[in-house]
Amino acid sequence: MYSVFIRNHGGTFNAVEKDIPRIRSLGADIIWLLPVHPIGKAQRKGTLGSPYAISDYRKVNPEYGTFDDFCRLADIVHANGMKLMIDVVYNHTSPDSWLAEHHPEWFYHKPDGSFGNRIGDWSDIVDLDYTHRELWEYQAETLKMWAGIVDGFRCDVAPLVPLDFWLYARKEVEKVRPGCIWLAESVEPEFIRENRNRGMISHSDAELYQAFDICYDYDVYGDFIRYVQGISNLPDYVAALLRQESIYPANYVKLRFLENHDRVRMAFLFPDTKAQRNWLAWMFFQKGMPLLYGGQEWAAIHKPDLFNQDPVLMNGEACYSDLIQRLSTLKKNIIFSEGIYSINAFPNDLLLAEWSRGSDKIIGAFSLKAKNTVIPIALPDGEYVNYLDDRPVQIEGGILSSNGEPIIIFVQK
Repeated sequence: MYSVFIRNHGGTFNAVEKDIPRIRSLGADIIWLLPVHPIGKAQRKGTLGSPYAISDYRKVNPEYGTFDDFCRLADIVHANGMKLMIDVVYNHTSPDSWLAEHHPEWFYHKPDGSFGNRIGDWSDIVDLDYTHRELWEYQAETLKMWAGIVDGFRCDVAPLVPLDFWLYARKEVEKVRPGCIWLAESVEPEFIRENRNRGMISHSDAELYQAFDICYDYDVYGDFIRYVQGISNLPDYVAALLRQESIYPANYVKLRFLENHDRVRMAFLFPDTKAQRNWLAWMFFQKGMPLLYGGQEWAAIHKPDLFNQDPVLMNGEACYSDLIQRLSTLKKNIIFSEGIYSINAFPNDLLLAEWSRGSDKIIGAFSLKAKNTVIPIALPDGEYVNYLDDRPVQIEGGILSSNGEPIIIFVQK
């Protein structure tokens, strides 16, 4: 999945349209557009406002182009063999939204009767109230309208909207777009607990998998950051990943990412380019769907502003295009959907992971802190080939020597 913030990715539907063949060449199967709708003006943050403060769910942002421009973009995405997803922001609207004007009764109200929101720093939005069945019907009809054009929805802060609504909406959308893709922006454990302590709905990932195909990786993002910062060690991070194998459905799909529009860039977290290559390779190798955020292939360091014009600099050949292309091809191997998966942590921050299916194996060795090291490996001695760069890899005495670069080996019998 490749994520595009239109404002900072050329600024218009037409500009994004021109970039579709390049995005496809990276191996992307799905393009997810951050919200395409008009942005409210009341209590706006920054000059242009957050795309998540939506004023009308059934229109497109005129700054990006016309509705016809959007439909043509969708056609180009489909013509290039990809699917298109749009952001769905159903927890809240801008204070001056069409719904706030025409159906104020469908909103959360503070004790004094005024509009309000339950998350304090989201000052540019007001919360919807899903105790009103008429709101369910309006929202589902809106989704059905868009489902005539797009292939799926990324649902913003999905845990704060009742699960029963999502189940109802999915059933309704299926009538229009069978096989529609549903991605939930599930949230961090701390955020779930805080919201529940406020008396709010806040669904866990395990609950959301009843209605969604894919959930965010935020349940282990804290473990990831603590490891990167050196607060915890690699076995702690691996243990967090392995917990997912037992607490979610057997066929669970996680959105694996190193960056997104809300988080710092990969290249900011990992200044060392060798470490960047290891983490990119590991992201694709993991169980789940990898996400690239526009500009990541250039190793962009700056996270674009959400409230102002802040274009992503995408000049010349993207430095990770070749690596991402190889990893995208690798990810389509059937072993990643039907194989048995294992992860192990070794000293010197070396992570060894394996996928097996019958007698076939794909083994990945990732030096997450770009260290030269050796590790024991259960393969016969001999020369192998690193899939990522076609260079020879030697195993002697049951030991693999790593020069700090990521290694992926195919073993077929």
